[in-house]
Order: sequence, then C-alpha cells, then structure tokens
Amino acid sequence: MAVITVTRQYGAGGSEVARRVAALLGWIVIDNEFVSAVAAQAGLPAETVAANEERVPSLMARLARALAVSSPEVFVPVESPGEPPDEARLAAVTEHVVREAAAHGRVVIVGRGGQSILAKIPHSEALHVYVTAPRDARVAAVMLRLNLSEPDAAHVADTTDADRDRYVHRFYGRRRDDPANYHLVVNTALLGFDGAAATIVCAASQRGWS
Repeated sequence: MAVITVTRQYGAGGSEVARRVAALLGWIVIDNEFVSAVAAQAGLPAETVAANEERVPSLMARLARALAVSSPEVFVPVESPGEPPDEARLAAVTEHVVREAAAHGRVVIVGRGGQSILAKIPHSEALHVYVTAPRDARVAAVMLRLNLSEPDAAHVADTTDADRDRYVHRFYGRRRDDPANYHLVVNTALLGFDGAAATIVCAASQRGWS
C-alpha cells in the first residue's frame, strides 16, 4: 500500500497540487468527482457496471463493485424523489471508497476526511499532507476563480473551511487543522503549486514510492 492524503484549506490550491503530485508519480487522484462517479456506478446493476468496464477506469469499477457489495444500504432510495442523500450516507460512501482505494495503493486522496479515515494505517504506508496558504492569498485566489468581491470571497473561503472542519469533527472526532495530524505541511503562497507538489513527491520518494 502507498497512499497520499491531501487535506487543504479552501483557496490554497490543494486539489491542483494533488493533481500535479499524481501526474508526477503516475498515480490516480481520488477526489469528490471520483467518489461521485464510483457511487453512481455502485448504484447500477452488476451487469451494467461490467458492461461499462471499458469506459470506466478499472479502479473505479473495482471500487464500485466493492461498495455495492459491502454497503448496499447506502443506496436505499431517499424519502422523496429528488431529495439529496444525507451527509451521513455520503460520508459512508466516501469512507468505503477511501478505504478500498488505499488498499489498492498508488493513489492521492483529496479531502473528505481522508487523513482521518486512514489515520491508523502504518506511517510507512501513508503520507498525510496539509496544504495551506495565508488567508489573504486564499481569498485573492477565490476572488479570481469565482469572480467574487473580496467580502464574498472571504465568506466563501471561511464558510467552506468551517463546513469541512465540522464534517471531520462530526464523523471522526478530529481537528482538521491540527498540524500534528500530518507528516507534511506545505504553503502554496511560498512554494507555488509546482514547488508544493515537488516537495510532496520528494517526501514520497524517500519512502521508496515512485
């Protein structure tokens, strides 16, 4: 097993850093889009998943099958048509995907409590990274990306991080922003995305991962 988790402050560019790390290592990125795609596949009949195998990354298909078999209760229809799954159900889906992906290895897992879910696996098999930047730099990035005013961008950044902190505390009883939970903390305002990615890859290579 070899897995990197990336926890990030909103606007610090953690998702982009994770993509660059995965590209440099030749690994797979497990992010919200990937988890959603796995969940969608897992909700399909097994024969449909098999028929779509060539159009779906093999890891995604494997995770979908494992998820459908191990926790079919997460696919029980919600009370009303069109009603989104509750947070606990989404957390259950995410946790299954993260654990199965980590068992596969050679994955970079972005957000969704990945570090907390995998906190107890041996340190030799996981590298937990926290991607940060000063608040003003993150707010500026959000302004540019979402075309928002400074107050609106600050509100989005602060509320998004507060929601993520609450999610991790609710389901795992951990502080997402505690640096003691991570092997490595990188500041993208100082290192840039490429520098942060290179630093993470260097730490991974010291473990013999490539």
